[in-house]
Amino acid sequence: MLAKGRKVPGRAETVPVNYAFGPHEDDVIIKHRLLTRTTTTRGEPPLKKLQKKFTSFVLEIEKDEDNNNDCEKLAKAFLQELSTFEIPLLKSKAVIDANLREKENFNELKEEINRQILQAKADIEDLKKQLEESKIERQHKEECEAIRKLIAVQPPRSETQRIITDLEKEIAALEAENTAGSRLLELRKKQFALLLHVVDELQNTMEEEQKNLIEEMRMAEEQKGGMEDASGGSEAMAVD
Repeated sequence: MLAKGRKVPGRAETVPVNYAFGPHEDDVIIKHRLLTRTTTTRGEPPLKKLQKKFTSFVLEIEKDEDNNNDCEKLAKAFLQELSTFEIPLLKSKAVIDANLREKENFNELKEEINRQILQAKADIEDLKKQLEESKIERQHKEECEAIRKLIAVQPPRSETQRIITDLEKEIAALEAENTAGSRLLELRKKQFALLLHVVDELQNTMEEEQKNLIEEMRMAEEQKGGMEDASGGSEAMAVD
């Protein structure tokens, strides 16, 4: 706490003097000043002045002398001092009431701010959810747009249907050709099998004929040899 400056001997200026008070001492001093209505450290406190006025008035009343005028003067002085002392009290009460109202307003404002903070947090959470939903919706729209572009580059449905019809006709023609080819191949297989059978029969016949021819030639040779043997014996008998 900084007190008023004091003059230092030999110097013209005023040097401030620091009195170190702790928080507790400051609270005691402030409380004392509020109770005694003392705003400065100089001069007589109002409460003490009021006490002196009251004491003077009481002492004057207790005297046995005829001093009504003095008692009235002291009573007026006491009442005046009491009024003077009461005015700051009323001011203090008004200040206290104002502070209480301000405190209530502050508490209400604090509650309102807290409520707004909670509401803002809830709004933020809702906005986060809406943002996520918007992202998903945007993704779906982008996918739909990509599919739309793919569909746009494709030929129209009539053209596609015409191409499908042509392909079906080509497939039917190829199936018909395949069926005809299969039938022709089956016929060729049967003809070839018949040919192989005929060739086999012909080969068997030729082999049989060759066997018969060889047998006939062998028998002819045997007959020819028998005849030569017979003619040779006749000649020998003739020589003899």
